[in-house]
Amino acid sequence: MPGFEYLLDALTPLNILLALGGVIAGTVIGSLPGLTATMAVAVLVPVTFSMAPASALILMGAIYTGAIYGGAYAAILLNTPGTPSAIATTFDGFPMAKRGDGDLAVTLACLASVSGGLVGAAFLLALAPPLATVALAFGPVEYFWLAVFGLTLISALSEGNLLKGLIGACFGLLLSGVGVAEISADVRFTFGSQVLLGGIETVSALIGLYCVPVLIDLVATPDRHLKVTHAPRGFRLAEALTISWRHKWNLLRSSVIGTLVGILPGAGGSIAGLVAYSEARRVSRRREHFGQGEPEGVQATESANNATVGGGFIPTLVLGIPGTPPDAVILGALLIQGVRTGPNLFTEEGSIVYTFIYGLFLATILMLPAGLVIGRYAYKTIVTVPKAMLVPTVAFMTLIGTYSIRNSVSDVIIMITLGVVGWILNRVGFSPSPIVLGLILGRIAEQGFVQAWIIGAATENLTGMFFGRPISLGIIAFIALSLFYPMVRARWVGRRRKIDAD
Repeated sequence: MPGFEYLLDALTPLNILLALGGVIAGTVIGSLPGLTATMAVAVLVPVTFSMAPASALILMGAIYTGAIYGGAYAAILLNTPGTPSAIATTFDGFPMAKRGDGDLAVTLACLASVSGGLVGAAFLLALAPPLATVALAFGPVEYFWLAVFGLTLISALSEGNLLKGLIGACFGLLLSGVGVAEISADVRFTFGSQVLLGGIETVSALIGLYCVPVLIDLVATPDRHLKVTHAPRGFRLAEALTISWRHKWNLLRSSVIGTLVGILPGAGGSIAGLVAYSEARRVSRRREHFGQGEPEGVQATESANNATVGGGFIPTLVLGIPGTPPDAVILGALLIQGVRTGPNLFTEEGSIVYTFIYGLFLATILMLPAGLVIGRYAYKTIVTVPKAMLVPTVAFMTLIGTYSIRNSVSDVIIMITLGVVGWILNRVGFSPSPIVLGLILGRIAEQGFVQAWIIGAATENLTGMFFGRPISLGIIAFIALSLFYPMVRARWVGRRRKIDAD
């Protein structure tokens, strides 16, 4: 492990101030629907051009960390993911808020985010080169099977109705196919519209499917948005710490999952959160409470998506391959600074990279007090603000957030259209989560499948391409486990109950 002189470099007053300011700015930006972590980093990148490389990295890493955590606020308090990585946080976070435990959910999310961030940073510090080598072993076919594995999580997202979940995922897959195909350049499902040539933008669809139905329900119902049976009770830190310690293995497992998924270029926090949520539900003794306000669900998602920050920096710094979209922005900023990433970075530019890693630890720790304070006032504001102010404010943020992604009015129209469709589907029992999952994973699955098929056909070894690679076989084993474990367990539980009854 590198010496502590780099830790002392990270603890200079300037770097501490940059880390704290970056976390606060990222948290605020990430909490606004549509303003993603990528956008938070991109907006503030010009500020770093005059800084030393290590300080610039610390600021961007802090912004990234804060933005990923900030997405939990809207997910918990408005049932609207502030960032795509907070999709699964809505499953149990919003039910907790509805029953009056929104303050506890926000504090649990903060503790889980800090835990995941520290685990991801620890992996980055200790295991960056070997883990980056593993990431290089992933080819198109591995990404295809990884996307298929993600689609098996539909059973965990369908809230008791697997058939509707599968239908929703198929709808999401259809949405992912709109526009020009990435490999063959075929034009699909555009119906002659120039607007649809660019496809359905993921964040715009996310905002529409999650935000617009919430806004419609807010307007259509006279009741308050959140149930308030008592005054906000502050941080509820002792209670949250007790719950976190009780489920410490869930936090650790989810953080490791998030780190490993973050290492895979293009996977991102949304997939990490969904995988961690599914695993937490599968092994939990309270799996029947998931989706109804179970703290374990919030912990799993938030620890996993924050662990992707450290995990995503592993291929970015060691291989020059961005692990996540914000990493691509940070990589560009590093190139402007004259820092060349690659295997020699840790030896030739050790002072920069290790100072940054310790700065990432610092930013993650500072996220605890900053997140608790911001979360407390966010909860009090959402609980007390009247609907006449809440609805226009959220509607304005969704419109601005959607437009700012590609500066396109067409994206706003698509967002509103999908929102109305999502509201109608919600009324007949379709959850938006499988739809979003299909949309996100559809493109990854298609690109990986087509590329693997082309390679397999060229080498006249299609079967070996899809079923003859060790990593692929490992992912296929996890797919089988995810598909058949619930059925095997249900049969085993039924048999045990029958034996007990006899």
